[in-house]
Amino acid sequence: MSFKALPLSELLDRLESFHGSQAPSWPVDPYQFLIWWHCGYPASDQRCTRGWQALKSQIGIEPAQLLAASQAKLTAALKAGGMVPEVRAQRLEQIAQRVVQEFDGDLNTLFRGRIGAVRTALKKFPGMAGPGVDRILLFASAVPVAAVPSNCPYVPVRMMLGLEREDYSVTYREAQGLIEDAVAEEFHPRQRAYLLLKAHGQTICKRKPQCDDCLVSTACAYAAGKDRGGSRKKG
Repeated sequence: MSFKALPLSELLDRLESFHGSQAPSWPVDPYQFLIWWHCGYPASDQRCTRGWQALKSQIGIEPAQLLAASQAKLTAALKAGGMVPEVRAQRLEQIAQRVVQEFDGDLNTLFRGRIGAVRTALKKFPGMAGPGVDRILLFASAVPVAAVPSNCPYVPVRMMLGLEREDYSVTYREAQGLIEDAVAEEFHPRQRAYLLLKAHGQTICKRKPQCDDCLVSTACAYAAGKDRGGSRKKG
């Protein structure tokens, strides 16, 4: 296979021709995303959406509705989303309590402050680390951050650098840097990049990548390395 390096912007165009135009399958409102995120476990779009739909139909998603429901009812609704529903029920109650106590029932008031304070506050919610906060900020159109799909940050690193990193945080930072360099610092282009990389990581460029089925393999540094006798690993 002949390898021809392409900029990430062109690789994203190829991914779009392969996967089609993408749209978020999760609520982009920050509070609703926090709830949706705990509606399924192990977290996936499908499981979270099943739990989310059950929660909405059986109880509701507003803070007052969640706090009025018993843990038993919350647990029963969340079973649709997979494992440990009782743990997820407790986390939903924690989220609702915090939104009521600290933000007067409206998490959107948080976004009127400095971005550093917004990040710090979001990380205090259950299960929220840097990648999740980046996703919230980008899709809520709060900050056009170079967010990277948390379950497959290696996709742009593989394509552009041909590397497999051992350290997740290093992989995430490198992926962010690649997006920052190639994608305009605007909401739509960076949302598009996130969604296309996510779709590719979930279907083709998995932990065990399906390079033979990949439309961008001739321009992927990782696939080229495999053809030469194995992928490169560093750090």
